[in-house]
Amino acid sequence: MDLDEAFEAYVDDLYRYLFSLSKNHHTAEDLVQETFYRAYLQLSEKDIRQIKPWLFKVAYHTFIDFVRKHKRLVITEEVHTRISVRTPEIDLLEKEGFAALMNDLHSLKETEMHALVLCDLHRLSLKEAAEILQINLNTLKSHLVRGRKKVIERVKERRRQDG
Repeated sequence: MDLDEAFEAYVDDLYRYLFSLSKNHHTAEDLVQETFYRAYLQLSEKDIRQIKPWLFKVAYHTFIDFVRKHKRLVITEEVHTRISVRTPEIDLLEKEGFAALMNDLHSLKETEMHALVLCDLHRLSLKEAAEILQINLNTLKSHLVRGRKKVIERVKERRRQDG
């Protein structure tokens, strides 16, 4: 698979991943562009067999570099939604639910958040996620279990408050 094909296949996934980390539309777009630029530079030097996990690893490191460079993230920009034929009420409820979930994810420890985003939202294998985050497979599993428990507790708490 060449870089053009990889771009077509994974640009949306990488955007969603980077948006879930940065919570900013413009930052996510810039990071996707930077990810593919870095991929272009490295692809000529390396023979990549599984390009999707490799691209997510490049995206992860691009995000980490961005955070280190800026030392803080500006969390503005509303949640990017796709155009649909559904009612505005349903869209609003989905948007609020997604925003609440993203807030729950961002309240976790950084490693737990990254593990959940990669494995649960982007459906990467445990092995792929562990390689991207450069941690042991069992450590990743621990982060997933703890992160999932915390998110479930927060969702239950929100439901008790709403109900």
